Amino acid sequence: MTLFQIDFEPIGKRVDADQAQSLLAAAQQAGIALAAVCGGVGVCGSCQVRLISGTLSPLTAAEKKAFTPEELANGWRLACQAFPLNNIKLEIPPESLTATQRLQLEGAAQFIPLAPAIKAQFVWLDPPSLTDLRADWKRLTDVLAEKGDVPQAEPSVMAYLSEKMRQNDWHGPVVLSDEGAVIGMLEPIVHPFGVAVDIGTTKMAIFLVDLATGKTIARQGAMNPQIAYGEDVVARIAYANQSEADRLSLQRRVVETLNTSIAQLCDSVGVMVDQVMDIVVVGNTAMHHLFAGLPVRQLGEAPYVAAVAQSMRFPARAIGLNGAPGALVYLPPNIAGYVGADHVAMLLASRLHQLPGTAIALDIGTNTEISLSRDGRLVSCSCASGPAFEGAHIQAGMRAVPGAIERAQFYDGDWHIATVDGLASVGICGSGILDVVAELLESGQIDEAGRFTEKAFRHVDHPQGGAIELVTAEQSGTGKPILVTRSDIREIQLAKAAIRSGVEVLLKQTGTTPDGIDHFLVAGAFGTYLNLESAVKIGLFPSLQRDRYMQIGNAAGIGAQMMVLNAKSRREAEALLDRMTYIELTTVPDYMDIYVDAIVFNRNE
Repeated sequence: MTLFQIDFEPIGKRVDADQAQSLLAAAQQAGIALAAVCGGVGVCGSCQVRLISGTLSPLTAAEKKAFTPEELANGWRLACQAFPLNNIKLEIPPESLTATQRLQLEGAAQFIPLAPAIKAQFVWLDPPSLTDLRADWKRLTDVLAEKGDVPQAEPSVMAYLSEKMRQNDWHGPVVLSDEGAVIGMLEPIVHPFGVAVDIGTTKMAIFLVDLATGKTIARQGAMNPQIAYGEDVVARIAYANQSEADRLSLQRRVVETLNTSIAQLCDSVGVMVDQVMDIVVVGNTAMHHLFAGLPVRQLGEAPYVAAVAQSMRFPARAIGLNGAPGALVYLPPNIAGYVGADHVAMLLASRLHQLPGTAIALDIGTNTEISLSRDGRLVSCSCASGPAFEGAHIQAGMRAVPGAIERAQFYDGDWHIATVDGLASVGICGSGILDVVAELLESGQIDEAGRFTEKAFRHVDHPQGGAIELVTAEQSGTGKPILVTRSDIREIQLAKAAIRSGVEVLLKQTGTTPDGIDHFLVAGAFGTYLNLESAVKIGLFPSLQRDRYMQIGNAAGIGAQMMVLNAKSRREAEALLDRMTYIELTTVPDYMDIYVDAIVFNRNE
């Protein structure tokens, strides 16, 4: 029997299946909650998936009925009807899942005065008459000039205004940017809104901000659809480099998802999309470039420089993003090729540069960005930590979806676990594998090199250097044991070494030791859910007093909201770029020695 590998994205799950198993059966084997309302007989159309690569069985009559010819040409299939003919990769859209991944939206909120980069001027205009033949645009600019404004507008906005003035009976709020560009005109009784977006490599967070009250009134998480083209930044850069069409397709997928999210957020609170006047978007440098339509080839080649580091502002419609006719997009600056605007937003929200003493802030992901502030000095670096802490490259790894093991303890001679939403375990996510490795180390089941010892509980032979049976087949939600292999432990060692060595380099560059750290801030989704004690046990973080650590959630999202609410926050973010010194780790003479030292566990002893 020949087995084929099936990769399910954006779940980040891989399963072996034979030619007799449908994609639905393979998904169920992997513990993926793929919708199948009709029980998998091909009549409901709820189990839609899209083929990214590989070959599937011929189309069935049910599939030809369920999809348009264009959809079929784009790879859409019914999971209950399609069977693998070789190794394949699939995209599962959110609507085909009965359970969604946990997304981090909250962060440590900051008070920020309401002073946005737009303003609304209420105007009363005299309608045209035979004795007043001024053009519509002239009529508007005359009134705005009396208020001290010198407005500008693009032809498409002028065309919109001409119709809107008549619909509004020649009065209502006209919204202008702080640079004088007319963005739109609203109904007399409504006011403008802004949107803040944090585009992560895996997930996105979208916030709808009321620019009259300063409150965030709706928020939504979404998977980054680009993950179907590569789980990490490097893979996505490689895909974008294949052709301009491929690069722009990555941009289009994100913009389409954002348009859907913005429409849903607006609809949920009774706001019209054309009330969205100002949009702030943050992300790592690759996500920033792909969103803005910039080339990314140079990000994948030494010396890994950004195409644009400075802040950017452009019309939303230039990239197909919905909002008011003249809605503007603002992108904060990037620090370096692998330290982007999301890190700048995180620094802004955390006020790292204003904290007394020595302060470190980091956001753990496939690429981990770290900054250190000391005596007014800011230094940063980027670490290729890999996707292990997101559940990838782990035997039973998965993202934080229901049924993923997120907590683990070993006591009374057995494993005790907790899963997302308390469901039967189907795999293990980043916080769970961190706990497992920490518990293995503390209980003596692995040594400092990460090798299993004779104390390993439920140890089994495995081609990846042996394994322990974390959850038995009888206890799991898949009917198969959930294993943690020696190879899994090695992935955590390498990720831990990348991050800890980055911290050590910044400390060394500023003449500081771990004992001198006064504040240690951990941002992002993984940083929110990880067990700090586990991180210290394996040496991922230095051993400090507990009150020196702070888990600050989606600080990048908070920073983006701050820049929607207050134009001065944008200037502050831009000033951070001027103060920051970026350190390319590969240029540090003894970096490899520091990295190798950090691979070994018990770094804090």
